[in-house]
Amino acid sequence: MSLQGPQPRDDIYGAYDYSYLQSSSPKQHTQSPIVTGTSVLAVKFKDGVVIAADNLASYGSLARFTDVKRLRPFNSTTIIGVGGDVSDMQYLDRMLNSLDISENYGSAGHALNAKNLHTYLAKVMYKRRSDVNPLWNAILVAGLDGDDKPFLSSVDLLGTTFSSPTLATGYGAHLAQPLLRKLVEDEDKVKDVSREAAVEAVKQVMKVLFYRDARSIDKYSLAVVTKEGGVELKEDEQLEGQSWAFAETIRGYGTQVV
Repeated sequence: MSLQGPQPRDDIYGAYDYSYLQSSSPKQHTQSPIVTGTSVLAVKFKDGVVIAADNLASYGSLARFTDVKRLRPFNSTTIIGVGGDVSDMQYLDRMLNSLDISENYGSAGHALNAKNLHTYLAKVMYKRRSDVNPLWNAILVAGLDGDDKPFLSSVDLLGTTFSSPTLATGYGAHLAQPLLRKLVEDEDKVKDVSREAAVEAVKQVMKVLFYRDARSIDKYSLAVVTKEGGVELKEDEQLEGQSWAFAETIRGYGTQVV
């Protein structure tokens, strides 16, 4: 066996130990996502759920891919939004596509609702976590449950699940949640929230995230899930009416005259 190019002299340094070329180390997995998507946010209203996520996939701190859709309809009653590693999101997309096909061609005559899909994803995420090979994603599952009532729940890379009338992942968990909770404080208030109010609140929060989150852009996807309309998805929404006037009052960065 020989290597290309100049080599250290054997009579000075000794013969090369080719055993180093053999892989004997334990199997390793990705522990640091490279291309990632930021916040996904959702809110219940009296007839369904509104969910949104921007279309940016960042390569580290570089806004590299500006047309990555992170909302995926599963059937006529369910949609998922995925934050975190984009390659793992694509893996989940292929897996859910296979599941969707098997459900459509199955003979059982039953369709998975949003609650069923959330349980399935929670098991998948927990299994991968237990294998020390997690899918580096935070997922929101929105839609209708078996009783056609609004359903919204999350699952993260550890397989941890959580349900609430408002949910957000990533940076949105810090900025979006306080704003959305002003609209829907708890489950009892969901029945008082209209579709229009929920959609407007989500749009306003997406604007706040664009202002404050360096890993976001002003183009986003928004979906509304209801019993009557199914999954209504718009993938190229544009933020409107931004104002940067508040920037004039910011102090503490660079040379400024106070």
